[in-house]
Amino acid sequence: MSARIGVVLFPGSNCEQDVVEAVVGLGAHAEVLWHRDEDLKGCDAVVIPGGFAHGDYLRPGAIARFSPVMAAVDRFARGGGPVVGICNGFQVLTEAGLLPGALQKNAGLKFLCAPAEVRVETSDSVLTRGIEPGRILRIPVNHFEGNYTCDERTLAELRDEDRVVLRYLENPNGSVDDIAGVCNEQRNVVGLMPHPERACHPLLGSSDGVPMVRALLASASNP
Repeated sequence: MSARIGVVLFPGSNCEQDVVEAVVGLGAHAEVLWHRDEDLKGCDAVVIPGGFAHGDYLRPGAIARFSPVMAAVDRFARGGGPVVGICNGFQVLTEAGLLPGALQKNAGLKFLCAPAEVRVETSDSVLTRGIEPGRILRIPVNHFEGNYTCDERTLAELRDEDRVVLRYLENPNGSVDDIAGVCNEQRNVVGLMPHPERACHPLLGSSDGVPMVRALLASASNP
């Protein structure tokens, strides 16, 4: 049986169908979860996609983290279930306390929409299992508030515990330590600003996102 991947849809999300397309294209089943749903409908993994959840008028993800579905995501994640937040989804996960740190406005106060090269720093996460550390992937970014920040103690923990999942080769947004993605202590929750779902077919200019999506599907099938 193929993995069942839940894709959370908030008012203002705009990348959910990109994730659905990537997941289905690699042989899994995608289940769109509305933000008011109170359960995950038996999904094996959850993706919180990009967009502008609830408009992000207060702070990216600050309102979305209170949606009913996030209580179910929290229980799922704390029980070891694979959860990935992409772009705005990364912001939601930090606001929900499932990942450390926060995302602030890009250095230079400019919206970014361009390919970015990232280096895989660890293969020990639900998004990078089977991907050799040091591998360079070309994945697009599309954000205004993607500048990852955290205090010195948290940064030291992320480094010491090998929890920086991805780093930019050329930092586009001012993120501390060139961080493009991090994971939690249990390594089952990953947040990243680049969009692997937008790099899953040659027609999109890159297939470098495929290994990440495959890793998530494998993690969903074999937690």
